[in-house]
Amino acid sequence: MHPRWESLQHQTRRYFLRDSALGLGAFALASLSGGAAEAARGDRQSPLAPQSPHFPAKAKRMIYLHLTGSPPHLDLFDYKPELVRLDGQDCPAEFLEGKRFAFTSGVPKLLGTPRKFAQHGEGGVWLSDAVPHFHGVADELCVIRSMTTDQFNHAPAELLLYTGSPRSGRPSLGAWVTYGLGSENENLPGFVVLISSGVQPNGGKNSFGSGFLPSVYQGVQCRSQGDPVLYASDPPGMDRQLRRLSLDALQELNQMQADELGHPETRTRIAQYELAFRMQMSVPEVMDIAQESQQTLDAYGAKPGAASFANNCLLARRLAEAGVRYVQLFDWGWDFHGTGPNEDIRDGLSRKCATMDQPVAALIKDLKQRGMLDETLIVLGGEFGRTPFREGRTAKSNVLGRDHYPDCYSMLLAGGGIRGGMMHGESDELGFSIARDKVHIHDLQATILHALGFDHERLTFRFQGRDYRLTDVHGQVVRQVLA
Repeated sequence: MHPRWESLQHQTRRYFLRDSALGLGAFALASLSGGAAEAARGDRQSPLAPQSPHFPAKAKRMIYLHLTGSPPHLDLFDYKPELVRLDGQDCPAEFLEGKRFAFTSGVPKLLGTPRKFAQHGEGGVWLSDAVPHFHGVADELCVIRSMTTDQFNHAPAELLLYTGSPRSGRPSLGAWVTYGLGSENENLPGFVVLISSGVQPNGGKNSFGSGFLPSVYQGVQCRSQGDPVLYASDPPGMDRQLRRLSLDALQELNQMQADELGHPETRTRIAQYELAFRMQMSVPEVMDIAQESQQTLDAYGAKPGAASFANNCLLARRLAEAGVRYVQLFDWGWDFHGTGPNEDIRDGLSRKCATMDQPVAALIKDLKQRGMLDETLIVLGGEFGRTPFREGRTAKSNVLGRDHYPDCYSMLLAGGGIRGGMMHGESDELGFSIARDKVHIHDLQATILHALGFDHERLTFRFQGRDYRLTDVHGQVVRQVLA
């Protein structure tokens, strides 16, 4: 569409009154409304201004902890005694017919977990010995053991999880949340991304992108070492006063274009420049975990100046406390195929979980102690599950690993609007299929949005002639997990 015609879609009666007859209509409207017209115009300049959801909700913000690669849920959250009993036997043919697996062919051997499981908390939540710190927060956890997805490769599965589509181009969950709720702090982004283990998510920046939403809603990646945000610092030879003067000049030029064409990306550009200027002062302070007590640092296992999942969990709490609406953590290293010692579901899983379960448990306890857990929704999991049998390539090795598996897996929720100390859904006795209360990815998305106060069918954005939503044309709220 030609920009001039596209701009007409954004024209309103206020534009007409302002531009007609030398703008005299705007003066008349302003006098009648007590300045409300100018206030409304100002709101359009701040796309991240706080917004009200469709209905009152307990959760006001969200922290998503993504274990990139997908952890072996059968060794963490879904105990299968029958699978342990049949360990080493050939996988029954009925579970293989018509199925495709990423790295397994032929008839694989069933793999019962070598981990020790027990029930914890008043709710009797089953957890393995690989996550000992989770045992102490079991009554805050909701374990969904009946998750299912449509994709068995990492990138498409991750994109489906975060954007509602296995293909690039759609807005991410964090973008939808900030589009709907705005931000509680005008000096910080509404959507912050933290990455540990030095690897970008499988879906790339699409996993935290804005798609066809205005780009102000995309995730801002922050770093726990060096400058928190790349290119936000003043370049050599430019002080803060000179930066302010240059931004004022840019704003005047951008405002002229915005007034003429009304394109939302122009207003986004204005807002982004101003936010970046304010972030220069606010971000270094909120990202400085050295301000925390030694007791808090020890609880998380965090070390100032390091780059770790523990540091990022503590940063997530600081960001949420400062008013950031959505914090996304990506942690690489959960692809347990068994191709090496670090991917063994025995010692390798113990080592990897040692970097995760302490800081996550500390985050839950910390938020609860500060009175924030009831208003902060926490989600933890991967993009799919792992097979109940040995991965084909490593079947004859001494290392135990599992292949990708989309049909059945587990995810954890806690905090805002979610019932704690419970397990929802169930897989069959061998962990091959859903036995009760199936939860599709779109159902999870609908439930997350509901916890934040949104009807997932009404949180939409018109693009290329039709309304889009995160859940596409699917999704049912899983009301059993709601508090």
